[in-house]
Amino acid sequence: MKADYYELLGVSRTVDDKGLKSAFRKLAMQFHPDKNPGDAAAEGKFKELGEAYEVLKDPQKRAAYDRFGHQAFQNGNGGAGFKGDFASSMADIFDDIFGEMMGGRQRGRTPGGGRERGSDLRYNMEISLEEAFAGKAVEIGVPTTIQCDECSGSGARAGTAPKTCPTCGGVGRVRAAQGFFSIERTCPTCQGRGETIGDPCRKCHGEGRLPEERKLAVNIPAGIEDGTRIRLAGEGEAGLRGGPAGDLYIFLTVKPHEFFQRDGADLFCKVPISMTSAALGGEFDVTTLDGKTTLVKVPEGTQTGKQFRVRAKGMPVLRQQQVGDLFIQVTIETPQKLSKRQRELLEEFDRISSSENSPQSTGFFARMKEFFEGLSEA
Repeated sequence: MKADYYELLGVSRTVDDKGLKSAFRKLAMQFHPDKNPGDAAAEGKFKELGEAYEVLKDPQKRAAYDRFGHQAFQNGNGGAGFKGDFASSMADIFDDIFGEMMGGRQRGRTPGGGRERGSDLRYNMEISLEEAFAGKAVEIGVPTTIQCDECSGSGARAGTAPKTCPTCGGVGRVRAAQGFFSIERTCPTCQGRGETIGDPCRKCHGEGRLPEERKLAVNIPAGIEDGTRIRLAGEGEAGLRGGPAGDLYIFLTVKPHEFFQRDGADLFCKVPISMTSAALGGEFDVTTLDGKTTLVKVPEGTQTGKQFRVRAKGMPVLRQQQVGDLFIQVTIETPQKLSKRQRELLEEFDRISSSENSPQSTGFFARMKEFFEGLSEA
């Protein structure tokens, strides 16, 4: 007794075309003879799956099967032509599943038209943080291909034209029978283009395009971030034999800055200040990316690591009116190469200092002592 087609494919009777195709693809890959060489059971299962899919993918055959079951295709009841169409149907199925693996359909190609989309190009560009801040217009030279002006991209000598491929009839694929089904492959005569050129253009040698370095003007918007990709549609390589051009992708890298580090729209800068400025208080000027100076005031008693926020002095947000902030982190510089008098003054300062002058260090050592005394008593 033949298995129910729906149960065979593991789908419900209400499955849609997409679900039916997905279930069949999965099982066909699993039981394909190439994956199970010498396995008669797998080959039989594979044939059953193909038969079930052939019926259920066709609305009329599926309706007949839903009403009459397998009897719909016996004694000529509603199934006329099924066996005769099986090999052709299986070829379509496997062209969809294994097409690219078998050398069938190829991306970017127009079957029968001889035209092939040009390749996409990549251009790496490095800019400074200042250029990312302000934006810039730059002209770049891109090695690419352009359409041949002598043959207008056809690849054929002026006054002639490509001819339909005699092997595939302009389809770009040829079908070969293998066992109970047939497989379509790329036509070996025209390489899938569907056309042949008997008298190629002497300038481009039948390619329909020529190498050239193109000059392009590129606008880098203010606020652009490291790793951004800019797409210029149609600025890639010219298509083969009059096909559409590919795209150009510009990958941007922002060079590390000597003073500023970037985090999104915010900038960070570390500034060393003297011990006396930190203790007594003071101020200093910082030059920002817009070329202006900003005054930063340091209150007395400032500690290392203290951050000061300068609003709206960071990076602009791409294509928006917002601007990030600048965060300045100070580090206290310990005096070096002291003179005799400086040393005497510091020693005197140390003698008259109290715990109130250094509350963090005094408190730290006091807590450490209490901690270890508590461990010894326990």
